Amino acid sequence: MNKAVAYLSELIGKSVHDIDTPALVIDLDAMKRNLGRMAEFARKHQVRWRPHAKLHKSILLAKMQIKAGAVGVCVQKTSEAEIMVAGGVHDVYISNEVIASAKLARVAALTQAVAAHGGQIAIAVDSLEGVSRLAQAMSDARTGIRNGTPSTATVIDVFVEIDVGQGRCGVQPGQDAVLLALEIRKHPALRFAGLQAYHGKVQHVRNVQERRMTAADAMKSVELTCELLKAQDMAPGLVTGAGTGSFALEAASGVYGELQAGSFIFMDADYAQNERDPVQPHFEHALFVKTQVVSRHASHAVCDAGHKSHAIDSGLPQVHALKRQEGLDYFNGGDEHGILRPSSGQTGLPDLGQMLWLIPGHCDPTVNLHDVMIGVSGGLKSGTVERIIRVDARGALT
Repeated sequence: MNKAVAYLSELIGKSVHDIDTPALVIDLDAMKRNLGRMAEFARKHQVRWRPHAKLHKSILLAKMQIKAGAVGVCVQKTSEAEIMVAGGVHDVYISNEVIASAKLARVAALTQAVAAHGGQIAIAVDSLEGVSRLAQAMSDARTGIRNGTPSTATVIDVFVEIDVGQGRCGVQPGQDAVLLALEIRKHPALRFAGLQAYHGKVQHVRNVQERRMTAADAMKSVELTCELLKAQDMAPGLVTGAGTGSFALEAASGVYGELQAGSFIFMDADYAQNERDPVQPHFEHALFVKTQVVSRHASHAVCDAGHKSHAIDSGLPQVHALKRQEGLDYFNGGDEHGILRPSSGQTGLPDLGQMLWLIPGHCDPTVNLHDVMIGVSGGLKSGTVERIIRVDARGALT
């Protein structure tokens, strides 16, 4: 047995203090409370909830979310979808454009695979070429051209992605989006399902009022597109989007029918910088990098969690202060080390060998750096290891 695997299996039931460092750890109690709050919010506001699995990349956590009330999951990559389906998650939305013929063939095969289980694959498009290529891939799969055998006729749900302010993917709202929807209707293997209207930038607008105004502008684009679709005698279908920073605003709009919020389950340091909108539930930090002090000096201490253990695209991690611990700030120490200095107004440094907990700046890419997440119940101070959670879709980039 691989020594690393043996170590992990032997951890179950042991103290949180026995976890070697650096390690990615989930506070399961906090995560479950976050999960319950989101599920209750979706029920109360009568909206569908389809969290992003690109956050945790875990089949186990995806199934836990579905058990709590999620209708399925979103992913961004074809390979992520394949891993979720192989693990028994049969309602998957690829909320991204797929253009490569080889990938589209895989999408078509997935659509057939989940149909046998009563499931559904959906995908986003933002161009006529994208619609054409998807239709061809589905047609090939239907007629068995790719494998020389007859295939069961299946239909894929297709969402037209509109750019509501992200400035990334998406066709312009309004008539351009309507033309794509009309094109989708021409193909028997494609079913127009609605609009993908996700605004990533609004998730990190710090001020509540500014966030509300930015989200309101996005909703105007959605409303315009829906009205133009109706003018063409087309039902607008489902409007899906929203993230952890804004989902309550989309839910209250009367336009969005599905929320894609995912980061709430862990909550990273970047989201913690947002001024909390009182209309949204309170979520707790639940994902941490456990680290240990390996060197101590007069002005600073050094821990063993460098950038190989956490992503820094949204800033450096925060040091999570347990009770009776003085505040510390984390500074860049390179790949394998972090520099720790006292926060403003604090004077103490941690002792050599002391265990500390870091809140990653951005949870999604941090998770992708690890093979497993160690689930702890009973809290970080004196809890026990309950389970080892595989990052099943780690490195699933295609």
